[in-house]
Amino acid sequence: MTISDIKRVKNEIRKRIWDILERENIARFPRPVYGRIPNFVGAEEAANRLFRTSLWRKAKVIKVNPDSPQKPVRLKALLDGKIVIMASPRLKRGFILLDPRTIPAFSYRYASTIRGAFVYGREISLQGLPMIDLVVTGSVAIDKQGNRLGKGGGYAELEYAILRELGLVNEYTPIVTTIHDKQLVNEIPWEPHDLVIDAAFTPTKTLYFKASRTKPGGIIWDILGEKKELPVIRELARLKSITL
Repeated sequence: MTISDIKRVKNEIRKRIWDILERENIARFPRPVYGRIPNFVGAEEAANRLFRTSLWRKAKVIKVNPDSPQKPVRLKALLDGKIVIMASPRLKRGFILLDPRTIPAFSYRYASTIRGAFVYGREISLQGLPMIDLVVTGSVAIDKQGNRLGKGGGYAELEYAILRELGLVNEYTPIVTTIHDKQLVNEIPWEPHDLVIDAAFTPTKTLYFKASRTKPGGIIWDILGEKKELPVIRELARLKSITL
């Protein structure tokens, strides 16, 4: 399968999942879910399955995406005293660190929103980022081998690649997602930079995947395109002595 074929099939899967979530009224605000990591009815129940795992209990620093269906994960992390690392949307302002020790407890719920994270969190340099114990990512779809499909922007992959470049995550750092059962599909074609998931949590299921391939490594610099202009990428290039 060529790269163009892979991208075509990925787009077909995305549209099918978004159609199902909207048609069956599984989608939740913000709607419509097209072009988004879709929020869904049962997001809290899916998150609760994650919270009952040893992966969650052991983790002290959690990297969580900023999308709506993972808001319960960000909130619970703060309530449990965990450090939250959240990428700013489209990485325009790099990474944000939320430390529950510096946030009033009555503000945790607001701090777990995108807007609140900018109020109560702090933008942090790459050199200031801590080691990550657990990565929680949003998804449009997951297949039976743990291959993940995002909304198509490539930012989840880029965030992970940055952390790999910095040595803050490695092959053994668990990557998990919370999704609706309708977001599970038989097969997703993948490219070398695509994330592979260790576990997925739905409102009704806890799924662990046996690794079908290794996790992606660091940044593939020659496919960055316009993302090379992001301040966080320029910062990383300086740290790595790479000329863009």
